[in-house]
Parts: sequence; C-alpha cells; structure tokens
Amino acid sequence: MKKTIFFTALVLSSFTFAQKVGGDRDVHGCIGSAGYTYSQLRNNCIRVFEQKIKLNEVSADKSYSTVTAVIFSKNMKKAEIFIPDGNAKSIILDKQGKGNLWKSGSHIKDSYVLVPYKKTRYQIKKNDVVIYQ
Repeated sequence: MKKTIFFTALVLSSFTFAQKVGGDRDVHGCIGSAGYTYSQLRNNCIRVFEQKIKLNEVSADKSYSTVTAVIFSKNMKKAEIFIPDGNAKSIILDKQGKGNLWKSGSHIKDSYVLVPYKKTRYQIKKNDVVIYQ
C-alpha cells in the first residue's frame, strides 16, 4: 500500500513540474523552443533558419559556428540582422546613401554594417571586422 501511495505521489509531482509545451512565449508571443524569434521589420514571429538570406559565422576559434539571417524591408531602406547584442535579439540597420550599404545607428555600442559580397551574397561587419558572410 505504501509503495502505491509513493508511486502515485511521484507521478503526480512529475506532472506538476513538467513544463507546458509552448509555455516559453516571449513578450511578442513567439515560442523560442519552437525556433521562433520576433522580427521588428515584419512585426511577426519568424524562424531565422528558414529565411532566404542566411550568413555563416566567419570566426573559427570556437568548436561550433552560428548562422544568422538578414531580412529587408519592402522598400530596401532597412535591414534586420539577428545578432544578439546585449538585450536585443536583432539589430535594425538603415540604408546609407544610394549604394548598397546598411549601417547601425549610434544608439548601440558596436558598429554593424551590411555590405554586398560576391554579387549575390552579403557580409556583416562588426567594428570593421567581418563576422558573417
């Protein structure tokens, strides 16, 4: 009888502590465990790894590498890159002049620049050092 009560209590306590699926929604309603993050330009939850423009990390001094994505506004005047910088999950870059160069504003500590690379690709530079391409 004691074994049955103990087993029942153990099972019930495991249900109490189990995390509810989708219980990790952020303030925008994006479910991080399902790969979603909030896009400021699209005003919606997206999966970075499903975007058309993906860039690979250049640095090889780690045992792993990361991938980021670039999203452009419809008029191509803004670009959003998904590089965590402090509390931000993405950074908005503004197009500079008539050329194809997007740059971060002075409101963030580091300078980020998005430039074309090899005709159909892009590079992201942080403080003039290429970090993704």
